Amino acid sequence: MLTVAVLALDRVIPFDLSTPIEVFNRTRLPDGRAGYQVRVCAPQPEVDAGSFVLRAPWGLDGLAGADTVVVPGIATPEVPPGREVCDALRAAAADGTRIASICTGTFPLAATGLLDGLRATTHWAAAGLLAAAHPGIEVDPDVLYVDNGQFLTSAGAAAGLDLCLHMVRRDYGSAVAADAARLSVMPLEREGGQAQFIAHDHAPAPGGSALEPLLTWLQDNLGRDLALADIAAHAGTSTRTLIRRFREQTGSTPLQWLHRARVRQAQHLLETTEHSVERIAAQVGFGSPTAFRDRFKRTTGVSPHTYRRTFS
Repeated sequence: MLTVAVLALDRVIPFDLSTPIEVFNRTRLPDGRAGYQVRVCAPQPEVDAGSFVLRAPWGLDGLAGADTVVVPGIATPEVPPGREVCDALRAAAADGTRIASICTGTFPLAATGLLDGLRATTHWAAAGLLAAAHPGIEVDPDVLYVDNGQFLTSAGAAAGLDLCLHMVRRDYGSAVAADAARLSVMPLEREGGQAQFIAHDHAPAPGGSALEPLLTWLQDNLGRDLALADIAAHAGTSTRTLIRRFREQTGSTPLQWLHRARVRQAQHLLETTEHSVERIAAQVGFGSPTAFRDRFKRTTGVSPHTYRRTFS
């Protein structure tokens, strides 16, 4: 039997806390034995969980000897953890313990320095904050989870289930993980990443910048067949200058920005209309349904049909 220590910090998110407890406690081996022993640990006897107070049966000493430590998300990711928490996590890492974070639990794990130089993820809404606070981490806001071997991070909410089931599969194989997934009423593999859940009214535009009028014009003309020369002509500048200004102010090229804006508009149409994929492809300016499907899947991780089935 393997031991999982779940670290409950102040302002822990109850959903993220319950996910590893339920998944690992419910996992059974083929002979019916429990696969895991779960310890709920905290740096102090009582933990503020928002709508209730949690009394943890283990202190930070519960991390010692665990095979896996899970750090659930917290509602205040901008607040750094105490030194004793960082020290306990570093000590666990030094002992070779696998450490995973769910949602904004990536922030206290990042505060230890253990994720420096690695790829990691968190809830998409907190990805910018994580990247700004920890520039040494390669933040990927589009995936459900990242497995670096000893250190794993997941996106928010239900992605914690994906991560826990992935760890069960690593520990005991696909058959045991599939049984755990059925008990969680979850597929063992979900299609796509969290890019499909990121909410934008339109592709992000820097308000107040010199490009704002041009971006508004692009947003209003997504259905037109626009080449780079057309955009430059409307902006009254050369294509080289246009590309430079776009990179400076949006971090992407004009055509990359345009493709993202078209996909966001397509997402809106898939959610709110019954238009065919072919009609939507034409409405948002893709030359063919095939090109639209390819771009949509590359951007969101799922096909237009799967996206509509999920969100309509």
